[in-house]
This record gives sequence, C-alpha cells and structure tokens, in this order.
Amino acid sequence: MSRIGRQPIAVPAGVDVKIDGSTVTVKGPKGTLTRTVHSNMSVAMDNGEIKVTRPDESNLNKSLHGLTRTLIHNMIVGVTEGYSKELEVNGVGYRAAKQGKDLVLNIGFSHQVIMPEIDGISIEVPNPNKIVISGPDKQMVGQFAAEVREKRPPEPYKGKGIKYVDEHVRRKEGKAGKGGK
Repeated sequence: MSRIGRQPIAVPAGVDVKIDGSTVTVKGPKGTLTRTVHSNMSVAMDNGEIKVTRPDESNLNKSLHGLTRTLIHNMIVGVTEGYSKELEVNGVGYRAAKQGKDLVLNIGFSHQVIMPEIDGISIEVPNPNKIVISGPDKQMVGQFAAEVREKRPPEPYKGKGIKYVDEHVRRKEGKAGKGGK
C-alpha cells in the first residue's frame, strides 16, 4: 500500500470540500480550487477527513494513489496558507518593478521585459532586486516563477540573472591567463 496514499487528509476549520464523482472542489479563505482526479481513484470524506482509495494493486493505480492524495492535500494547504516563490535579480543595472498589474524587468536587454500578472497569482516587488510570486495553486505559482526565471537564468561566471532565493549557482573560473612571453 502507498505510504503517502493511505494517510488521511485532515480538513481544517473554514475549509469547505465538495466531492462530485471524480471532481474535488476545495473552498477556503484564500480562494477556490477545483481538480478532476483520475476516474480509478475513489475520494471519500468522513469525520472531517478525506480518504483516497484505489480499486486494485495494478502499477497504474499504485502510482496514481499517492499522487491523487498529494494533489488534494496541496489544494487544501493552498486555500488555507497559500504558496509563494521568491526570486532574486542579480546584476549591475538589473532590476524589477511593478507597473499596475504588470511585472517589468530590466535585465540587460535593449528593451524591458513585461510580464502580465495572470489570474490566480499575485506579484509583489518589495525591492528592485526581489520578486515574490504567491497564490493558492502550487502548480500555477511554480510555473509562473519558472517563466520569470527563464527570461534570464543565472550565468555561471558572474552569477548575473534571475534565480530562486534558495538556489545555489555553481560558479566557474574565468579564462586562465596565458603563460608570459
């Protein structure tokens, strides 16, 4: 049995969960999330806990069991606490700013890179070299943060670019000087 899949998911106070066939809807203080789980998995709620069960021991159902439980758990954590990713902008003249609902990046190109804020996430720029992306959907937050980082990933020589706060950039040595004449 899946160690993750067999654990029940506790539903905290203030969170409303509706299970309609294979569609799970979670509503909480930070928003509402809906996900359709695989039809093989059965999701049931009893005594304030959600339990995910699988019909048999086939490899497909074994792999879906823990996945389904984790996805539902992430939805519940998202609507109660939310998720956030912090990005750091490193480089001389590199900076980020927020104009209206757009994220404006000056990252060494001849033009500004403008990224509009999408529904379901919020962007904050507490200072010119820090970006905080937050929202209830873990996948959307991570995907948008990856798209921002993709605009100028950190390079290994000077470390210039956009990186996650907890990311470590492996640095390389520059050109070795040629032997004297």
